[in-house]
Amino acid sequence: MKEVSYMSKFDHYFLMKAQDIIEYTLEKMPEIPWDQASIQTKEIGDGNLNYVYRVWDGKGHSVIIKHAGESLRISDQMHVSVDRNRIESEILQLEDKYAPGMVPKIYFYDTVMSACGMEDLSEYQLMRYALMEHKTFPKFADDISTFMVNTLLMTSDVVMEHKAKKDLVKSFISPELCEITEDLVLMEPYNDIKHENNVFPPNAEFVKKELYSDEVLHLAVSKLKFKFMTNAQALMHGDLHTGSIFVKPDSTKVFDPEFATYAPMGYDIGNVIANLIFAYDNGLAHGKDEFCAWCLDAIEKTVDLFVEKFQKKFDQEATEPMAKVKGFKEWYLNDILDDTAGYCGTELHRRTVGMANVKDVTAITDEGKRAWVERLNILCGKDCILNAVKFRTGKDYVEAIRKAQEAAK
Repeated sequence: MKEVSYMSKFDHYFLMKAQDIIEYTLEKMPEIPWDQASIQTKEIGDGNLNYVYRVWDGKGHSVIIKHAGESLRISDQMHVSVDRNRIESEILQLEDKYAPGMVPKIYFYDTVMSACGMEDLSEYQLMRYALMEHKTFPKFADDISTFMVNTLLMTSDVVMEHKAKKDLVKSFISPELCEITEDLVLMEPYNDIKHENNVFPPNAEFVKKELYSDEVLHLAVSKLKFKFMTNAQALMHGDLHTGSIFVKPDSTKVFDPEFATYAPMGYDIGNVIANLIFAYDNGLAHGKDEFCAWCLDAIEKTVDLFVEKFQKKFDQEATEPMAKVKGFKEWYLNDILDDTAGYCGTELHRRTVGMANVKDVTAITDEGKRAWVERLNILCGKDCILNAVKFRTGKDYVEAIRKAQEAAK
């Protein structure tokens, strides 16, 4: 990877438009023999933070340019540091080291324009949209469990030299993005303190009863919030959902780690499980029985393969002497599994009633069915949070989903 010096109008930061992106690409990637007569670009971003452009020409050259704005796309009142682009680029390189081939290649990053050039994965499909078409991916559970074990365990104090790990903690901290998670995920779905929640009107009273008025739930979530803020366990992706994953039948690529920080491993694992539940919601609403069965199987396998691979890699890679004490590995893994269930629950809640909902659910046009699956999410999420110690296998999640599905009727 290279870091280049910049000239001309790209000497100072500004929010680039499409024509600027073409000029920028030609200037920053001159090693590619671009056909300037046919070069074009299109903004393909689907997230809430960044602008993502695909640049290509008629001769088959292409690249993705990711450009950070100074405020969120969903709210110009919410400002975030553009340094997140540097953080994301460096994290993708680190993840490629630990999980080779499972993230896009980074060609360059630019600290002036807060932009990076990365591998074009146009032959892949964004997983969220593929799942909304009720496609299935037999290798996904195996791939994503490998990615999580390798990137999480290998960046923890179990494996890393402790001073080197603390240096990464300092390098990859983004207070503004952490605050978004702390507020939008781990607080506001339970009190609507900023009056920015998006609650589906047919479920308004249900949300008040089950989320806003449940003080036992609030205490459990407060503990999860403080654990997120204070437990720098491993370098997690921070937003590991199906909108941050590209898929093909035989391959999985994880991208968009802009929310990455040092926090509990279970946050990433729980996010993956919750977003497979959202896919299940969509399949359920459309009567896609085979797809729903795949979703439940993928959840079960993701959890069980993570546990199996984690234990094996722990035995192979642990360097900390006290981590090798008899019983420590089991205690450490159970703590991760507690967190996994808890953060699965908070993701189910925040994507159902919070500021940033998921299209798997909001695209359901039948109001009755949408209300039903939203209640499923709320009840299943509460079960995960309040009974976290009971979630030890993939089957535990499948049983909780089915239980919530019936109760939500």
